[in-house]
Amino acid sequence: MGTLQMVLLAWGVVTAILVCVWIYRSALENREEDQIFLDAAGDSMAREQRAIVARIEKLSRPILALIVLSSVLFVTMAGVWIWQSIHSF
Repeated sequence: MGTLQMVLLAWGVVTAILVCVWIYRSALENREEDQIFLDAAGDSMAREQRAIVARIEKLSRPILALIVLSSVLFVTMAGVWIWQSIHSF
């Protein structure tokens, strides 16, 4: 397996993980309410919303890291492709 194929495979895996995490975050955001009118009986709903918001915020760093990693791998893949093209010309 050549260098270009290895970088392409790594980029594909990282990008697939990024898409899955993004879809999961979107699903969580759909469950998040914009407004909650709370009374004494609504404490469980408030706890549930706080837990959802905490999960969404916890996913921000991994998503950012996966975006950066995917971008770096994409640029590396382009560089390897250009390098191999120049040497085979």
